Amino acid sequence: MMKTQQEQYYQKLSAGALLAMAAGSIDAYSYLRDGGVFAGLQTGNMILMGLHLGTGKYEAAMGELFSVFMFMVGIFIIRSLQLRFPAEKELRRKQITLAWEILIFVIVAFIPMGVSPLIKTAFLSVAAAAQLQEFRLLKGKPFTSLMMTGHIRTLSESIFDFVANRDTKAGKIAGRTITIILFFAIGAFLSGFAMAFIAGKAILIPAVILLIAFFFAK
Repeated sequence: MMKTQQEQYYQKLSAGALLAMAAGSIDAYSYLRDGGVFAGLQTGNMILMGLHLGTGKYEAAMGELFSVFMFMVGIFIIRSLQLRFPAEKELRRKQITLAWEILIFVIVAFIPMGVSPLIKTAFLSVAAAAQLQEFRLLKGKPFTSLMMTGHIRTLSESIFDFVANRDTKAGKIAGRTITIILFFAIGAFLSGFAMAFIAGKAILIPAVILLIAFFFAK
């Protein structure tokens, strides 16, 4: 079945870049604001958890474990949504997922200061999981907006093939990949920069980014 232009938008570089920017912003916020725990980068949480367990910092390790658990809860929620809205309703499903993420960011922005950081991390881990589970393709190829290790590998391989073999296709892949990586870093920069001025409200930055992605597909 032919996809509509709106559905195809979410596989375009522009959408991928916005999703990556939001992802970088979310993890930077959660790491700085919520006691060094990542909302989306669960590999980082596993490393930190092992490190904290090995050094006897059990309370810190429980924070990372809780983030992993809530990330799984987020996957369960979106997987249920995917079963309710199969391929023929893909556009609506993606819009619901973006709206869900934005709603979570707004809620987190107004959680009082005295509330445990674990609560904020729980909400953000659910949101990050939603994004990872739903937005998995870029130009028809596997894509993740939350983790850059694979993208750095792809970038290195593509640059090598372009230089060594004059492979123009590899050059285009390198261009797309470096765009995703740069936007991820820009998202992290924006959160770090904004927190000096608006503190906890900096989580509204990825909300705005995803709002742009939502309306671009209209």
